[in-house]
Amino acid sequence: MLDDLKYIHHKDAQDALGIAEKQWQQLEHVFETKDWEIAGNCQNVVLAGMGGSALAGLVSSSWPGYKLPFEIVRGYDVPAYVGPATLFIASSYSGNTEETITALSQAAARKAQIVILSSGGRLVEIAETKHYPIALLPKVTEPRYGVLYSLKALVTVLEKFGLADKESAEKTMHASADFIKKSVANWTPDRPTSQNPAKKLAQELMGRAPVIYAGPKLFPAAYKWKISFNENAKNVAWCNQYSEFNHNEMLGWTSHPVDKPYSVIELRSNLEHPRIQRRFEVTEKLLSGLRPAAHIIDVEGSSLLEQLLWAIAYGDFVSLYLALLNGINPSPVDLIEKFKKTLDA
Repeated sequence: MLDDLKYIHHKDAQDALGIAEKQWQQLEHVFETKDWEIAGNCQNVVLAGMGGSALAGLVSSSWPGYKLPFEIVRGYDVPAYVGPATLFIASSYSGNTEETITALSQAAARKAQIVILSSGGRLVEIAETKHYPIALLPKVTEPRYGVLYSLKALVTVLEKFGLADKESAEKTMHASADFIKKSVANWTPDRPTSQNPAKKLAQELMGRAPVIYAGPKLFPAAYKWKISFNENAKNVAWCNQYSEFNHNEMLGWTSHPVDKPYSVIELRSNLEHPRIQRRFEVTEKLLSGLRPAAHIIDVEGSSLLEQLLWAIAYGDFVSLYLALLNGINPSPVDLIEKFKKTLDA
């Protein structure tokens, strides 16, 4: 089935696989900032966003990281400390996410320094009215397909506020984009299943709920896998990170039959703390025979950003192939749209 290009093009009507193949180009996008009015002197950074619009913030917490306190708000209310010394970033690809818009109104009332990341909608209208700096995101069919646009926009904001080194960040992103461009050639639809690890893994995941684990550095990628399985494959999935896993969740695998209806996926990085790497190994031994054998993915890349992007891209392809195996179009999220309309009814 996954080698039938006619079937793939029929089911993947919005060409999600083509978008995944070209997503490295998003890191090359240039955002215009010359007209931004920047106050500066920030003491903390808060990013408000939901779903795919919060993903770039999660990735940025791993790379390039923050020298100041940083928090992601996934909800309506901002932290009590938000004030004039806060860089508040409202991120919504559609521009109409009600939680983010509500959080923005609170941040504005507290005189925070505000920047908007959006492709349109209400947020862009607010930015134009209030003269907030805005990184205008290019349109994509679904927000989860534009994560690297959002990451590039966020890094651009950090550079503008003096919170990231422009030359270093640009060099790292360019090198990483080239690395991902070459890597995805191993996972494209025209590569047969016998030579395509993404297709093989998707076949092994059929009929089961994926559970994805990673260390702190790669947890943003694990979370992206979860979202991709949920939205692309319409498949239940969960994720967690080491070493928190060892303090509670690992016991959850020790009862009931080993043949549980789950598939365990581990994203392992040689850049994680040595004790994190050791925890993966010890956990595998202690849980042997108590849970399904883990699909161990040794993430490729020489830098942290390369590894994050490699893991994200690989997960995108796996989830898209799983969607095709499930017999569905990966792009639409009809139930979420129905929920939004029902919520406002």
